[in-house]
Amino acid sequence: MGKSTTNWRTKIHEIIFGSDTPQGKNFDVALFIAILLSVLIVLLDSVASFHEKYGSQFLIAEWFFTILFSIEYILRIISSKRPSKYIFSFYGIIDLLAILPTYLSLVLVGSQYLIVIRVLRLLRVFRVLKLARYVRASAVLIIALKNSRHKIIVFLEVIFTLVVVMGSLMYLIEGPEHGFNSIPRSIYWAIVTLTTVGYGDIAPETFFGQALASVLMITGYAIIAVPTGIISVEMAKASQDNNKTCQNCDCEEHDDDAKYCKDCGKKLI
Repeated sequence: MGKSTTNWRTKIHEIIFGSDTPQGKNFDVALFIAILLSVLIVLLDSVASFHEKYGSQFLIAEWFFTILFSIEYILRIISSKRPSKYIFSFYGIIDLLAILPTYLSLVLVGSQYLIVIRVLRLLRVFRVLKLARYVRASAVLIIALKNSRHKIIVFLEVIFTLVVVMGSLMYLIEGPEHGFNSIPRSIYWAIVTLTTVGYGDIAPETFFGQALASVLMITGYAIIAVPTGIISVEMAKASQDNNKTCQNCDCEEHDDDAKYCKDCGKKLI
């Protein structure tokens, strides 16, 4: 009896957590489609015209997917060798959050719309489409962001100082009669102008105000390239440091002069 239970749990584990078997691949694809459909239903249900016409059908479908995902969540826990490790893992928490809102809607009206968090489960596409080998590229980006954080912080400090000074000057030049009725509102205008967003809800009307706005606009174009350049340089450095990772099997333990992967034999790029 114990052996039968172990075999059953092992089989379920291979299907749910594995992606190298036909059954595992089919399960991943089916799960991916179910997640897409459940999110689509929530999005359509938020449209008033669709809700009035198909509200009851959407509710039935939502409970169907919730029960389906609940069963999947329970099976993942049961089939896991270390259930607590899965429960408190990133995907485990996301899986739980994906089913909780529907149950909470029984006591909290409107909480069912929180199930759009299910879209995060689409991250499993990395397993479905075998994209794990490209996760290394994201590691390069993370390293670049980490190494450039001090420069970015200094850059943001300069930007903060600039918008405060420019906003204060515009408040003095234009004043409340032209819509700049406070320094914080003027700083808001400076941020919108510097980032070249330009909502147009506040605009200078005097000659000196427009001249200052022109200077800020031109400065904005020049500043946009700064963080891009900083991160690009760090990404180039991180890429050079990471160039001994095998793109086929993700093996990282290679000598500096290695040309082929010591695990799979593929040529290192």
